[in-house]
Amino acid sequence: MNCTILTVGTELLMGQIVNTNAAFLSKELNGLGINVLYHLTVGDNNDRLEKMFKNVLEISDLIITTGGLGPTQDDLTKETISKSLGRELVMHKPTYEKILSFFERINKEMSINNEKQAFVPEGSIILDNNNGTAPGFIIEENEKIIISLPGPPNEMKGIFLNSVMPYLLSKSELKIKSKVLKFVGVGESKLETLLEDLITGQSNPTLATYAKSGEVSLRISAKAQTDEEIEALINPICEEIEKRLREYIYSYDNESLEKVVADMLIGNNYSISLAESCTGGLLASKLTSIPGISNALDRSIVTYSNRAKHEELGVDKEILKKFGAVSEETAAAMAEGLRAITNSDICLSITGIAGPSGGTPEKPVGLVYIAIATNKNTIIKKLNLNGDRNKIRNYTAVQALNLIRKTIIRNLV
Repeated sequence: MNCTILTVGTELLMGQIVNTNAAFLSKELNGLGINVLYHLTVGDNNDRLEKMFKNVLEISDLIITTGGLGPTQDDLTKETISKSLGRELVMHKPTYEKILSFFERINKEMSINNEKQAFVPEGSIILDNNNGTAPGFIIEENEKIIISLPGPPNEMKGIFLNSVMPYLLSKSELKIKSKVLKFVGVGESKLETLLEDLITGQSNPTLATYAKSGEVSLRISAKAQTDEEIEALINPICEEIEKRLREYIYSYDNESLEKVVADMLIGNNYSISLAESCTGGLLASKLTSIPGISNALDRSIVTYSNRAKHEELGVDKEILKKFGAVSEETAAAMAEGLRAITNSDICLSITGIAGPSGGTPEKPVGLVYIAIATNKNTIIKKLNLNGDRNKIRNYTAVQALNLIRKTIIRNLV
């Protein structure tokens, strides 16, 4: 099946927002074995949208649109699709009642233009929107499939994952399933180089990498008639990848790094305390996003100033004066001071220069030290990072989580 993704919105053409919808849809469709031929974007103009829609209808089996389903006059997608296909717009009463209920719940009167969202092309399959008021819809027309989704990414993703994906899977005689391996401590380019023969030499399964700050995901997708056949295709690939990259794999089940680390802490009955400087509590925020972490996390302290490092953690003023706040010695003193106070099994400290100012030739922006103190020893990791303030902070938090993971794996607690 060949697909064109048609995103609608003048704000996209003007660069006011980034088109993340097309990227998300392409990744998901690739995992379903659907070929994406084109990404096209058109503004909120009826004539241009109609012309483009008719063109892509000629060259694609599947057209997915995003955007233009809102209540305002410049939301033209379903009107244009209906006109192009010769279908009437009809009210979908369950959607109307849902919109009406929403306004009653927030104690506001529903305006006339909001009723517009309850009208859909006649004969279409309605896709419930659990994150907004505008439903999506599917039209099957002369062996073509048109799927129209809202523009806001959280609404679009919810409808796609909950409704569109099962629909598309039902259209295939083959089952398609994926397994996602997640890596930390290795970059996307290195990962692809180490797996180049597998990535370029496979058609079923297919392998695709996706990178984000400090992490890489690898999705292995296979299609066959039964689950057993799919597993027989995927498992040998997983085993070969594990042989090559075992030390970097932190999840075989698409779990987040913070979830994996939290489970390791809780499962081993380890307590942990944190002292953060440049990350300002970001690491604690990641861990506390995981339910049950209260069974492991004792406390987190943001010791941003030298005074806080001395008063809260007992870091010797002479260490701060001689080596500076961003140093191996200070990081170690922070972690060891925290352990003296809390007696937690793992005490982790972070100190660094996130920028954009504050760096020197000797200690540039991006210099970070992470230390872990346990009853066995103190481990210190030095990072020299590039990027803006947020990138440095996020990457540091990821590396800190990975250092906790490695500490537990190596039985250094």
